[in-house]
Amino acid sequence: MSVAALFDVSLVIAMALIGVAMALVVYRLLRGPTLADRILALDTLSMLGLGFIGVFAMLSRLFMALDIALALALTSFLATAALARYLARRGKLERHE
Repeated sequence: MSVAALFDVSLVIAMALIGVAMALVVYRLLRGPTLADRILALDTLSMLGLGFIGVFAMLSRLFMALDIALALALTSFLATAALARYLARRGKLERHE
């Protein structure tokens, strides 16, 4: 087995493992008892999406997909920061009442 074929097989295995991890995170997203759990699951899902896009870019040799991953990373960071701020404010309001 050549090195290139072994590399391709390892990328396919990585995509499968990331897919399993995504399924488990979606389960946590749907089942999470608190809003913080759901926000953490969304952030984890976006990071797994970044990994999936990176592995896909290496497997397909389509490195323009990394631009999409960069945009997803920036958007995900901003969304997580905004939701964390929302949770912090919500906690302050609940404590004052």
